[in-house]
Amino acid sequence: MTVTLIVVMIVVIGGFAITYLTVKTVSKQQQTLTNSSMNAQQSPTPTLPVDPLQITQMRQHSYPGSKLTIEQTLSAGINYHQYIASYLSDGLKIYGLLTVPDGTPPASGWPAIIFNHGYIPPEQYKTTERYVAYVGGFARSGYVVFKPDYRGNGNSQGDPEGAYYSPAYAIDVLNALSSVKQYPGVDPNRIGMWGHSMGGNITLRVLVVSKDIKVAVIWGGVVGSYDDLMNNWTRKVPFHPSQRELSLRNNYRQDLIAKYGTPEQNPQFWNSVDPTYYLNDINVPVQLDVGGADEEVPVAFSQSLYDKLNALNKNVQLYIYPGADHNISGTAFNLAMQRSIDFFNQYLKNQPENK
Repeated sequence: MTVTLIVVMIVVIGGFAITYLTVKTVSKQQQTLTNSSMNAQQSPTPTLPVDPLQITQMRQHSYPGSKLTIEQTLSAGINYHQYIASYLSDGLKIYGLLTVPDGTPPASGWPAIIFNHGYIPPEQYKTTERYVAYVGGFARSGYVVFKPDYRGNGNSQGDPEGAYYSPAYAIDVLNALSSVKQYPGVDPNRIGMWGHSMGGNITLRVLVVSKDIKVAVIWGGVVGSYDDLMNNWTRKVPFHPSQRELSLRNNYRQDLIAKYGTPEQNPQFWNSVDPTYYLNDINVPVQLDVGGADEEVPVAFSQSLYDKLNALNKNVQLYIYPGADHNISGTAFNLAMQRSIDFFNQYLKNQPENK
């Protein structure tokens, strides 16, 4: 204020016109500085919020799992034993189906496959039902197979939070991975992952979070971006989750949208939780299998993932089975299973032990 008055007085002595211009100039500078200060206070540099679903956040957490506890011995397969086993994830007791090959394991232990099942209504889910032929195919081929039930599914503790808008199921799988690594007779350096439908989404997320998976196979995977999941996913068959599960799923989705906006409004956040934006971090072989007549998950999801991985020069295969459904059942099943087994054999079982 003092400087302004002195300038005005001097200019008045020199002439009125100069006084006006000088005062105007000083005032404009002050206004610019004032506006800049206000903007700096009202509009701070935006920073990406922290959310547990973000890939970077999931990478920072630990997933210790626990020892696998045999809860029940089931009828044996042709060349393998099978059990209902349990482990801990986030303090919750999670159940799963465990198969172990007969005979003496290799010096470093059996290769293992974490088997991520697709969506089944949690209240109807049973550990020993569904996927019998799938699990049996891998078990007969000399793999330890573990199919975690996920929290809230079957007898597992917790709520069925889902896989797309909550990290819960992926956390359960990451803890299952650690638990299988601890199981006697398993080679912790030769573990692969198989996922179907929703389980394919979980598999893709785990691949960009953990470096412990050596090879992955995804059947009919929900592997699109979040924009795809929200805007480009139409089912041709009815989908009727329970009211409890629908409420949980919608709450997680709506909560994220309420906090961060939609993918169109806030692409930075949604990219940060999207595994398809971290594909360059995948350095293991990936096989994608999908039924050409899949009416539950768009074939385009698998095609798009293949195109992205291929563009990054990743080791990826895509097989589309004309006329096959979401489960690749019928005549295509045996071919798809053999391709999956061959893929695991090539990149998992036949790899040097203790690698």
